[in-house]
Amino acid sequence: MNERSQGAQASRLGTWLDHHGFSIVASLGRLLRRPWATLLTIGVMALALALPLGLWVVLDNMARLGGEVHASRDIAIFLKPEVGVAKAQAIAGSLRARGDVATVVLVTPRQALQELRARPELAAAIDAMGADAAQAALPSVLRVSPRGDEQLLAESLRTLPEAERVQHDAVWRERLDAWLRFGGRVVLVLAALFGLGALLVVGNTVRLDIQSRREEIGVLQLLGASDGFVRRPFLYLGAWYGLAAGALALGVLTAAWMALRKPLAELAAEYGSSFALRGLDPLPAACVLLAAGALGWLGAGLVTGHYLRQTRPVER
Repeated sequence: MNERSQGAQASRLGTWLDHHGFSIVASLGRLLRRPWATLLTIGVMALALALPLGLWVVLDNMARLGGEVHASRDIAIFLKPEVGVAKAQAIAGSLRARGDVATVVLVTPRQALQELRARPELAAAIDAMGADAAQAALPSVLRVSPRGDEQLLAESLRTLPEAERVQHDAVWRERLDAWLRFGGRVVLVLAALFGLGALLVVGNTVRLDIQSRREEIGVLQLLGASDGFVRRPFLYLGAWYGLAAGALALGVLTAAWMALRKPLAELAAEYGSSFALRGLDPLPAACVLLAAGALGWLGAGLVTGHYLRQTRPVER
């Protein structure tokens, strides 16, 4: 008896797996038999997915750029002209002993003059002015990297009697963080709206497919087929739509990344930066594909379930 039960269970499992395989192949075949309608549906879904995804990639690059800026939080202390190099070195040593200071770099007037000479647009002006006069006009500068709260450190450094000016521009970075937070919220809202749009597109497409096969569905229901059996091919149809749309959206973003990568790198090089535009990594791209497939599956499931509830035969 146990062997018969196990054999029946194995037979049911084999039938269930066979129908899944048949549904996967049959749903893909239905897509390929109507290529133009399929491409239109996939194209609309891909655009709906690519817009918030592209904005998210842009914000991710902006956040990475902001992170590089935050990693360089140096505070510049311009010492008074009468402070010599020996005195500046002593001040640098005392600052290194502080617990809220990570590193201190002293830039002497001679070093600053060499840095300025390396810039072609300033070399001629320095030669006309004279190297000695230009060096005498330059102060010693201390570049301080904070270990803790940079704002508190900057306020305390402004009290140094030898400091003529302390440069610490943190306001614009706070504004950048605020814009990034706002942009992240915009991405979530757009993703929800466009995701709902993609859901409706899949649902409407599957609804049309259901209408074209309503007689077949009616016969299956009269023969006692379960809702899961009837629904399964349409679920895989929606999943195929979602996966194809996700792949096309990733292709569009990749094409945009390839078109913008080189010009942006050249622009960053003009400002002395090595920043490069980064696209989606393999793991996030795979997550996009899975999410798009799940979105198509969900849309098909909602429409098919609603139709089956309305057309389920009533026992007398």
